[in-house]
Amino acid sequence: MKQTVSHPVVIGGGPVGLVLALSLQQAGVPVTVLEAQQPGAMYGDGRALALSYGTRQVLEQLGVWSVVSSKVTAIETIHVSQQKGFGRALLKASEHQLPALGYVVSYGALMQALDARMAETGAGIEVRYEVPVKQLHVDTSAAEVTYESAAASNPDVLVTPLAIIADGGRSLEAIPGLVRETKHYGHDALVGLVQTELPHRNIAYERFTPFGPMALLPNGDQFSLVWTGEQAYIDQIAALDDADFLQALHQAFGDRVGKFLQIGKRGRFPLKLSKLEQTFPAHCVVIGNAAQTMHPVAGQGFNVGIRDAMALAKNIAASSAAEWGAAHRLTEYHQSRARDTGRGLIFTDFLVNVFSNDLIGVGLLRGAGLGALSLLPAARRFLVSKMSYGS
Repeated sequence: MKQTVSHPVVIGGGPVGLVLALSLQQAGVPVTVLEAQQPGAMYGDGRALALSYGTRQVLEQLGVWSVVSSKVTAIETIHVSQQKGFGRALLKASEHQLPALGYVVSYGALMQALDARMAETGAGIEVRYEVPVKQLHVDTSAAEVTYESAAASNPDVLVTPLAIIADGGRSLEAIPGLVRETKHYGHDALVGLVQTELPHRNIAYERFTPFGPMALLPNGDQFSLVWTGEQAYIDQIAALDDADFLQALHQAFGDRVGKFLQIGKRGRFPLKLSKLEQTFPAHCVVIGNAAQTMHPVAGQGFNVGIRDAMALAKNIAASSAAEWGAAHRLTEYHQSRARDTGRGLIFTDFLVNVFSNDLIGVGLLRGAGLGALSLLPAARRFLVSKMSYGS
């Protein structure tokens, strides 16, 4: 069955897609969301998300923060150091008149809060669950989204003036006209929850090692670990039993949180930097991880996606209904986001390249850089501003 709607359609009901939908609803713009999974499917997802202070402000504006705030852990201090080298830097929220530099929350808890807020707000958002998108065709007048539904024996088609891809890139393989430029680091990230001897005191640690960056993020009464390195190195670490793994972690991280007592279920994923090389001139736009994927070293990727959603919602709300999906409006959106996304990609790539090698002399330069950061308030203000609000 083919159905024509006169409003935007969001492909992907994850956090970025739902933030966009709530923002559009708040602006009086109706929206349909297509989600491949069933309702509540992600509520048990314990993956840690690092939220910037700017993302907190977005969630406050949408009425979501009050729902999720009891499940977040504040980052009041960020401690940056390098293994086998001098130099360290401390970033403190109090120094910048902020309640926190960021927050850690599980993916599942944020999804529950977003769904709860949508249930409260009522009309304006239609979510269709268990409807995986199989094809998207864009022409000069509209976008046609083809999706499967359990209620129909044949695929359904939704015709919209603006299709917004916000599903992390899962549907891109089926969409002709989208080309992704990807840089594979040859590194993996190993993640899991760790219990430590000493309390976290709301401190997040970023530790640069010759193998790759590692981070400990305060999460409840534990830390969320993100340990990156070359795939062969992570293969070795992942193969260790829990006792040997904790010992290796202590050796790489040091004594700042005492002994590592327990590690939960471990997961891993490959690391890459990617961005779309080509997008449609009209009637289709890509946001979030589907548009750009960053190394997790500075916790930028998710927050850049949220800023994508807010900028697009503002663009749509400032347009007449006849202009939704028009080429000149999407050009304005892309121009508004080019600086933030471009600098985010460059910044994370720079950190990985400079802080993840053991070349002679580089350690001294890293130490000098960290020392300068600790001594220069203006440099700290710039870095905190970028982490909080982007470019």
